[in-house]
Amino acid sequence: MEHRKKGRKLKRTASHKKAMMSNMCSSLIKSRRIETTQAKAKELRIYIEPLVTKAKNAFKSKDSSPEKNVHLRRVAKSFLKDDAAVKMLFDEIGPMVGDRPGGYTRVIKSGFRRGDGGEKAIIEFVDFNYVAEKEKTIAEKEKASEDAKDSKKSKKESKAKSDVSSEKSASKTTKTKKTSKKSE
Repeated sequence: MEHRKKGRKLKRTASHKKAMMSNMCSSLIKSRRIETTQAKAKELRIYIEPLVTKAKNAFKSKDSSPEKNVHLRRVAKSFLKDDAAVKMLFDEIGPMVGDRPGGYTRVIKSGFRRGDGGEKAIIEFVDFNYVAEKEKTIAEKEKASEDAKDSKKSKKESKAKSDVSSEKSASKTTKTKKTSKKSE
């Protein structure tokens, strides 16, 4: 009988699987989107969804019972073991999911691995719009590069103007020297 055998083994010992899922949860929280195998992505949902629910509940009960917020943070910290990931989970992702009743992640199939043909997948948060965020960062980089180009052009122009003015002043001094020699 297959009772109480939930989840995938992923050809790992229980401790290795727990550590791997903890690290993958931290990576997903920090980068909002990761690429992995399809089996690992589907298994990761089982671990990340309860953590996001804890963050959402902590956000909702922040004003009424702050001790519950502390308890939920400690429970998440015991699994994640990464302070930065816990902070991002409770401060950014918890408020972001808001009133969503579950299903905080999506798994997108992304083809096959080249070496062994393993099925790849992308797992990401549903409420985090990765494409819009990427376009925003690209636009900021382009604006920064345009500003840098404009500042370089203005520096070149000011340098050229100063070179021209220094040449004029140098020619004036040589003219005055010549006129002073003639007058002697």
